[in-house]
Amino acid sequence: MTVKTIQTEAVQNLLKKVAGLDKDQGSPRMKEVVFRLVSDIYKMIDDLDITPDEFWQGVNYLNELGTNKEAVLLAPGLGFDHFLDIREDAKDEAIGLAGGTPRTIEGPLYVQDAPISEGEARMDDGQTPGQGMWLHGKVLDEEGNPVAGAVVDLWHADSKGGYSYFDPTQSEFNLRRRVITDDQGCYRARSIVPNGYGCPPNGSTLKVLHALGRHGNRPAHIHYFVSKPGFKHLTTQINLAGDAYTYDDFAFATREELVVAATPMNDNNHGFNEEYLDVEFNIEILKTDNEELTDKHARARASVA
Repeated sequence: MTVKTIQTEAVQNLLKKVAGLDKDQGSPRMKEVVFRLVSDIYKMIDDLDITPDEFWQGVNYLNELGTNKEAVLLAPGLGFDHFLDIREDAKDEAIGLAGGTPRTIEGPLYVQDAPISEGEARMDDGQTPGQGMWLHGKVLDEEGNPVAGAVVDLWHADSKGGYSYFDPTQSEFNLRRRVITDDQGCYRARSIVPNGYGCPPNGSTLKVLHALGRHGNRPAHIHYFVSKPGFKHLTTQINLAGDAYTYDDFAFATREELVVAATPMNDNNHGFNEEYLDVEFNIEILKTDNEELTDKHARARASVA
């Protein structure tokens, strides 16, 4: 039998006490968030007639998720990262700063302070197996003028889908570099072709995705931060065309404008002695004097796996 209790005096009084609304101490913002969060969960229990067994199964799952350190995988898998991007796009449009290269999710595997160089960099350590890749492009403003001195922060997986710092077999800062654009706004990087990756096969994230009839795979992709004072900071990534998961990314990061062709080349340029893939990605960033938009994401954080 389904019963409704959310609007009863007992439950409403309980919610206020849970969120500390009957106390003067504490953070008003935290109280606001907790009150809304717990209210919504109580209402869901009421509306869906969730049993005590189902509830404690969920609690035990959260314990498992924390133990496995997979919350950073489950969040994008449930669309939270993409939803936040949709909200940021809407905010930009509301203040007249829509346009330029589209943003998409940062992902959980960024590491700050990668080696930095002028104009060009080699991203791999020379010991990492994989097909060569020449990654290059221009950073332009909204009028099509080159943006010199922009920092293009790049990171991607190896040919097995692993990231340095989180994969102990890789060297420090392998496949992570920052390149400062030259006078023509150009950046260039020699690297290897990345592979996509999947959620751990016996992990907490895949358990939920399989219960939803979904997979936990990402396509081959390359992450970007692009920043310069006076411009809106850009967080984005490109997907390499032709990957089986290019348009079926479990993290919902694919945007049509960010699918980039990888062209096989045999010209022996850029230090390659065999066929490599040429990947060109040109970037448009927007001018702004809003320091919050230039600094908000540029304060790079080291993510936790």
